Amino acid sequence: MPASNPISGARTNVRIVVVGDRGSGKSSLIAAAAAETFRQEVPPVLPPTRLPADYYPDNVPIIIIDTSSSLENRGRLAEELKRADAVVLTYACDQPSTLNRLNSFWLHEFRRLEIKAPVIVAGCKLDRRDEDFNLSVEMAPLMQQFREIETCIECSAANMLQIQEVFYFAQKAVLHPTAPLFDQETQTLKPRCVRALKRIFILCDHDMDSALNDEELNEFQVKCFNAPLQPAEIVGVKRVLQEKLPQGVNELGLTLTGFLFLHALFIEKGRIETTWTVLRKFGYNDKLKLRDDYLSVPSKKAPDQSVELTSEAVEFLKGVFSTFDDDKDGVLRSNELEDLFSTAPESPWDEAPYKDAVERTPLRGLSLSGFLSEWALMTSLNPAQSIANLIYIGYNCNASSAINITRRRSVDRKKQQTERNVFQCFVFGPKQAGKSALLTSLLGRPFSENYTPTTAEQYIVNVVDEPAGNKKTLMLREIPEDGVKKLLSDKESLASCDVAVFVYDSSSEKSLKGASELLSYVARQGEESGFGMPCLLIAAKNDLDLYPTANKDSAKICLDMGIDAPIPVSLKERDLNNVFSRIVSAAEHPHLSVPETDLGRSQKRYRQLVSRALMCLSVGAATTFIGLAAYRAYAARKNTSS
Repeated sequence: MPASNPISGARTNVRIVVVGDRGSGKSSLIAAAAAETFRQEVPPVLPPTRLPADYYPDNVPIIIIDTSSSLENRGRLAEELKRADAVVLTYACDQPSTLNRLNSFWLHEFRRLEIKAPVIVAGCKLDRRDEDFNLSVEMAPLMQQFREIETCIECSAANMLQIQEVFYFAQKAVLHPTAPLFDQETQTLKPRCVRALKRIFILCDHDMDSALNDEELNEFQVKCFNAPLQPAEIVGVKRVLQEKLPQGVNELGLTLTGFLFLHALFIEKGRIETTWTVLRKFGYNDKLKLRDDYLSVPSKKAPDQSVELTSEAVEFLKGVFSTFDDDKDGVLRSNELEDLFSTAPESPWDEAPYKDAVERTPLRGLSLSGFLSEWALMTSLNPAQSIANLIYIGYNCNASSAINITRRRSVDRKKQQTERNVFQCFVFGPKQAGKSALLTSLLGRPFSENYTPTTAEQYIVNVVDEPAGNKKTLMLREIPEDGVKKLLSDKESLASCDVAVFVYDSSSEKSLKGASELLSYVARQGEESGFGMPCLLIAAKNDLDLYPTANKDSAKICLDMGIDAPIPVSLKERDLNNVFSRIVSAAEHPHLSVPETDLGRSQKRYRQLVSRALMCLSVGAATTFIGLAAYRAYAARKNTSS
C-alpha cells in the first residue's frame, strides 16, 4: 500500500521558524534552500522566505522565518515561535558549544514558552564536522528527553547536502504529525489511531467476514491512493505478514490485526504519510476526529428550535443496542458499551454532562431507554457530536436523515400545540429546596438524607410514560441558585427551555419566598427576551409539616402569576404525584401556565390600548373616505342632471 500524493488537509501554507545560536548557519541554510545553490554572502537575518507549493510533493507552500538570537530580539523571537507550525533548531557541526546549547538553553526555552510545534534539529556546516561524531549516538538521549523533537538531520549549505530534506521533514511533521498516531516510547499505535483504523477496516470489509479479501484490498487501495494493487503486491503484503505476524492474515484475507500491524510498520519506516493519507481519505482531521465537512450539521436554526433524532436514527440505535448486547439481557454492560464505541475516538459519555445523566450501574449496565436517553441528550446539547458518533458506530446516511430541527417554540405557542418528543426542563429553586432529589427521582434512585450542595449545572434524562400510552423524553437541567444570574445574563438562555419548574421546601416560608422571587425574575426575563415558557411550582418535602400559611401563600403566588397551583411531592416517601407527567403535559401545551408579571401585564394593556386606538383611527379614516366618496358621487350625478 504505497503512499501516493498524500492529502495534506486544508492548509494553505506551513510556517517554519528557524532558530539557533549566532553563527550556527541559520541564514545560509535558508538561502541555500530558496536559491538551490550556495551563497557566500548572506545578510545576518533574512526576510521571510517562501518556498513554492511545487517544491515538495504535498503541494503546500512553505514560509520560512529567519530569526536573530541576540538578547534585544528575544521578544520578537518568542512571538515568532508562538506562530510557528514547525521549528528548525540549528547547531554548527564544527562548534560543539552550539550543540550543547540545545539542551542547556533552547529546548528548555521552548518548553518555558509552551511551544507545541514539532522541532527538527538541524546540524549545519556538515562539511566542517569532526569525522568521529556519530549523530544517532549523540542525539538519542536528547530525543528521549525531549519528545517534541521530530527528527535530527545534518546538512551542508556549502556542499548543498540535505538542505531540502531539512524543510521537507519540517513540513512533513506538520502535515503528517507523528504524535497523534504513534507512541515513540512504546513503539505502538496510539489508542485513538487504532480506533480510527478499526472503523476504516470495518467500512472496507463489505462482506463482514472480519477480513479484507483481495477485492476489498484493491478497492481500499484505489480509494486512498488512486491506483490498484497488482496481484504480486498483494501476495508480497501477505508474505510479510505471514513471516512477521501470522495472525495478521488468514484464509479469508487481511485481518484487523494485520491491518494495524502494517500501519505501525509504515510509521516505523518513516512512511507516516501513508497512514495519514488513509485517515484523511476517510474524513479524519489532525485530532483523529471526523472533519466538519463530513458531518453536514445544519448551522442555521432559531434559538427556540431544538434538535432531535429522527425515527430512522432511533431505529438504527435500537439495532446497534441489540447487536452489542452480547448476552441478550437487555442492558449494555461497560465492556459491551466500550466495544460499541471502539470505532469512535473515545466513549462520548465518560464525562459530564453525560456521565451521570442516566441510571447506569457497573453490574446492570445501561438499559435501552437509558441508551436512547443519552443519545437524546447529546443530540439536543451538541448535534455535531451526536452525528459524528452515529457515523463512528456505523450510521451511513447523511445528517438530514439522522436529525430533525423542531418548529420554533414561539410558533408552537400560537398553534397551542407542539410536535416535539424531547423536552428540556430548567429546575430552579433556593438551596436545600430539593432540586437534586427531584432530578434523581426521575431515574428512580432512592432518596438520600445526605445533603450535598450543587455547585454546577447537571442534567438528568429519562423516558416518561404519558397516560395515553405515548412516550416522551424529559431532560431535567438543574440550575444552582448561585448560577441563575449568570445563566440569564445571556438573553437567549431561556430559548432552549420548554418548561421551567421552581422547587421549594413546603415546610419553609423562606424557601417559598426564594422560589417566588426566582419565578418572578425568570418570568420577567422571559417577557423581555420573548422566550417565555410554561412554569410550575413544586412543593417538595410534603412529608414535613407545612408552615401555617403555606397553602394560602403559594396559592396567591400562582394566582398572581397566572399559573397552575403548586404540585405537592414527597421525594423521601416516593409520593411523586405524577410530577413528571405533569411537567411533560405543561411542555406539550406551551400556551398555558406562562407566568405574567405586573410589568408584563402593564405592557400588554398598553399594547392593547395602542391597538384599539389605531383601530379607531383606521375606522374613522375609512368612514371619512367613504363619506367623501359618496359626496363626490352625489355631486357628479347632480352636475350631470343639470
